[in-house]
Amino acid sequence: MSRTGRTYTRHFELDTRQHELLGIDLGEGAPRRALVIGIAIVALWFGGLTLLFGLPGKLTFTIYFLPPMIVSVYGAQRSRIVDRRWNLTRWAIGIRYLVLGHRPIICGGQRAAARGEWIARRDRWAPRVAFLADSPLGPLLDRWLGPEDTATPGAGAPVRLDSRPRLYGPDTVARATRRRTPIPHQKKGDQ
Repeated sequence: MSRTGRTYTRHFELDTRQHELLGIDLGEGAPRRALVIGIAIVALWFGGLTLLFGLPGKLTFTIYFLPPMIVSVYGAQRSRIVDRRWNLTRWAIGIRYLVLGHRPIICGGQRAAARGEWIARRDRWAPRVAFLADSPLGPLLDRWLGPEDTATPGAGAPVRLDSRPRLYGPDTVARATRRRTPIPHQKKGDQ
């Protein structure tokens, strides 16, 4: 028999909408979160290009506004892979993984992982850039990814688990707890 878990919090999510913006009627309304993120992305993209190349002309207007609009529209949609996240969140996590790697959690965070225990750059990038290996960029790519035969040092030999389950009855558990719990009215010297 298999058990199936269900998450109902998605049904309680209320999406606020903006019906009017600067006196312009938006009709049924745009989702406010998507609108705010879209405005932020457009402002950053437009500001960066303006600092680099100056104000847009008739021909460059599309380059200034179309890419951030596409990212905003598709990024604000629910992901089909992880339905609790937006596409923008998934993209950001994927980019962070490729750039910074993954820092493993060891002993529940009791010890910080050494740099050798992180996932190597080649392991993160090689599946995504394998098509470039036979191109003229191949040697440059190999140099950037690092040597292929680097093995991540392990933590040591495997630990063999040789445990035997035991079943204790309630009388045994009661005796064990009685032995360890001091009686409140006795003092240490009276025992």
